[in-house]
Amino acid sequence: MAVRALLTDTRVKNAKPRARPYKMGDGGWLYLLVKPSRAKLWRMAYRFHGREKLLALGAYPEVSLKEAREKRDDARAKLRKDFDPGEVRKLERLTRANAAATTFKVVAEEYLARNNHGGRKRAEATQFKNRWLLEQAYPDLGSRPIASISAAEVLAVLRKVEGRGRLETARRLRAIIGAVFRHAIATVRAEVDPTVALRGALEAPEVTHRPAVTDPAALGGLLRAIDGYTGQPVTAAALRLLTLVFTRPGELRQARWSEFDLEQAIWRIPAKRTKMRREHLVPLPSQALAILRDLKAISGKGDLLFPSIRSAHRPMSDNTLNAALRRLGYGKDEVTAHGFRATASTLLNESGRFSVDAIERALAHQDPDPVRRAYARGSFWKERVEMAQWWADHLDMLRFGGEVVPMLRPS
Repeated sequence: MAVRALLTDTRVKNAKPRARPYKMGDGGWLYLLVKPSRAKLWRMAYRFHGREKLLALGAYPEVSLKEAREKRDDARAKLRKDFDPGEVRKLERLTRANAAATTFKVVAEEYLARNNHGGRKRAEATQFKNRWLLEQAYPDLGSRPIASISAAEVLAVLRKVEGRGRLETARRLRAIIGAVFRHAIATVRAEVDPTVALRGALEAPEVTHRPAVTDPAALGGLLRAIDGYTGQPVTAAALRLLTLVFTRPGELRQARWSEFDLEQAIWRIPAKRTKMRREHLVPLPSQALAILRDLKAISGKGDLLFPSIRSAHRPMSDNTLNAALRRLGYGKDEVTAHGFRATASTLLNESGRFSVDAIERALAHQDPDPVRRAYARGSFWKERVEMAQWWADHLDMLRFGGEVVPMLRPS
């Protein structure tokens, strides 16, 4: 049965506020509530299973008379099917809120936050890199409900990155997107990880190893060049120290004085700054201690050993050491700051004096064999202390052009 219309657009538009709220009925339980504040609100009074209820249909003029009537008719249709239109609206609102809470970006941001606190806390550089990678996926995937994203959609995003020649970035982006999906699966917001189907779909990047000097004579020349560096004294100290301790450059750049015990000759790198997320102890040879004591006069009043020239509260940039090597005349295809680790690993292994385990512990590597990792819990500390001093002395010999004599361990 048709509902008799009582209101017109003109009557609704010209309705004036009064001292008290009043109603203007339109039929079919729809009315306009005019408030003293000048607000005009569409309401529908109805009964459901004997209970009186009220349904808000919006405000005029955002919702016109025609639209209000359409909403009323839709609510009456639900009532005829024995559905409470108010409860249906609540359910729709919850569904929309749930969909908004399960978009790829929301889940991705939650994944990043989850890995940035407590025992899961990732290194700051790792968090920055992961966010940078995910931000490349947000324009296409960010607003999409994560459960409805297909492998084809993810591949399209990866192809864009691959098309710019960033093959390694595309590979890493696929990995971090997969991690986000696995988090969604674990929190019951997705059922599958579409990146699994994309294994092998991307062009494999060419593997290139970081350049490193492993020829003893060439290394001696590099050490002499570093000694002659005329740039910032802090940068010179960082380069000299890095050759001795061969930690990851980021661990050295962000080193803090509170981590050093010069009396015990130990540097404790906290777990939050190491790649393997566990504390790493570095024995300090006498040459490293001498560098640190001289550096104390330059940066010892602050927290950082190697502060930025722009701010004492920030470490030097990750490009500073490589830029210094370029200034010394070494190209990026010859040597990098990270390459000192390969230099130490190669020459220490070639020396035959030290066990592979001690060298690997010194490099803070994790044994790929889980069984060996479980049982080889020793840090080989005594051997590493001996090795640290031998390495420093060996570098001095190369620096000053001494004869390189292999020192093999007695059989």
